[in-house]
Amino acid sequence: MTGMTSEGNGDRRPRVLLLYYTYTGQSLRVLEAAGEVFGERGYDVAKAAIEFTDQRYSEPFSRFPMRHVWPDMLSVLPAQKRGATGQIRIPDTVRNGDYDLICIGSPTWWQTVSMPMRSFLKSDEARNLLAGRPFAVFVVCRQYWQENLTAVRELAEEQGGRYVDGIHFTYPGDPLRSLLSLTSYLGSGEYRDRYLGMRIPSTNVQPEHLKQTRTFAAAVADRLFGAAPAKPDDIPSQ
Repeated sequence: MTGMTSEGNGDRRPRVLLLYYTYTGQSLRVLEAAGEVFGERGYDVAKAAIEFTDQRYSEPFSRFPMRHVWPDMLSVLPAQKRGATGQIRIPDTVRNGDYDLICIGSPTWWQTVSMPMRSFLKSDEARNLLAGRPFAVFVVCRQYWQENLTAVRELAEEQGGRYVDGIHFTYPGDPLRSLLSLTSYLGSGEYRDRYLGMRIPSTNVQPEHLKQTRTFAAAVADRLFGAAPAKPDDIPSQ
């Protein structure tokens, strides 16, 4: 990254890739919040969505909300537990850029990294993208985030990436109620106060999570590319 500056006065501006898989859009929400920070600093920001195309597993995830929520959710559990991979579609954005930071958005499926993201991170395209480059991990989940973040980090490091930092966001509620809340949302596409006769908390990424994302993204940018120049409003009057 020699000669690169956040103001774009060096050889070129930093280039950041927001790489993610998402079903409900939560991974994308946090990455877009990070992307806003990078964009405000003048960086070139690109997005790349991994598509899940494997006919053995992907049909329940081809529409939202789910048609049969409990069977659809459970349909990938055996494959998740054995660490299976599947067919995916990788956008050209992954192949066409020489990126200075890769931000990986990873939803949690049954306590670990989702099959689509695992499949990408084990691919040749992932090695070409990550080798020698810094990456940060953004995990969204109900409760059990650590196995997901650890797995993404290890898989990306195996492909030659250099881990910078990671952040996770857990949905409100205890394990049972957060599961019921998410299940209600996946099956209806709506936020409800009650499910199966029980009062449930809100689910998915919350506004405070997006605020935390922006703070985290700024810290990563400072570390890699230098602090952002002060805005006129930030400069003390003489």
